[in-house]
Amino acid sequence: MDVSSFHCEHACRNTCAMLSQIMREETELAKLYETLQTECDYPDVQNFVREMLEAKSATILRILQKLNEMRARGEIGNGVMASFDSM
Repeated sequence: MDVSSFHCEHACRNTCAMLSQIMREETELAKLYETLQTECDYPDVQNFVREMLEAKSATILRILQKLNEMRARGEIGNGVMASFDSM
C-alpha cells in the first residue's frame, strides 16, 4: 500500500473516495488472511489469523456503514435541494 497514492478529493457528498479506497485495501488484506488461514496448519497461528480476520471483517463493516450513512445523508440533501427547486 502506497500512502502517497491516497488523495482526498474534498468533494464528498454521497460517497468518499478515500473511504472507498481504504475499503478496497482492507478487503484485499482480508483475502490474504483467509488464504493464510487456509494454508497454515499450525493451530496457534490459525487461531491468531482467524482473530485478525474477524477484526478486519469488523473494520470493513464499519467502513460500509459509514459509506451508507454518507450516501443516505447525500440523498436527503438532494431531496431538500429538489424541494426548493420545485418552488
